[in-house]
Amino acid sequence: MNPKPNSIQEYYSWFTPEIQAKLQQMREILRQALPEAEEVISYHMPAFKTTEVLVYYAAAKSHLGYYPTSSGVINFKEKLAAYETSKGAIQFRYDEDLPKQLISEIAQFRAQEAIERADAKRKKKLN
Repeated sequence: MNPKPNSIQEYYSWFTPEIQAKLQQMREILRQALPEAEEVISYHMPAFKTTEVLVYYAAAKSHLGYYPTSSGVINFKEKLAAYETSKGAIQFRYDEDLPKQLISEIAQFRAQEAIERADAKRKKKLN
């Protein structure tokens, strides 16, 4: 397996059709939640970026990983109680439906966070 994909399509091609379907479902959820974001490969994973990378996602052996950074996990701790999480990662098992609303909420939270961070940087430069 090539360690660094050149495109999202190449990344998807590394996996079985079932996993590709989950990856595509995650991609569509994120496209709808983040219409202003650009799709990129970052850290060898598909990601969505505005002024910074907002969220990453990746296929693992038994789950789809969603990486909204630590703030995306911490701020949704209660809603994520049913899922395996770590500092900046959430695991969605392949045999369960993806929680579309929750994925969207976290992505939109991260987008708002990026806007606020970019605004703060801009204001700091002006002073």
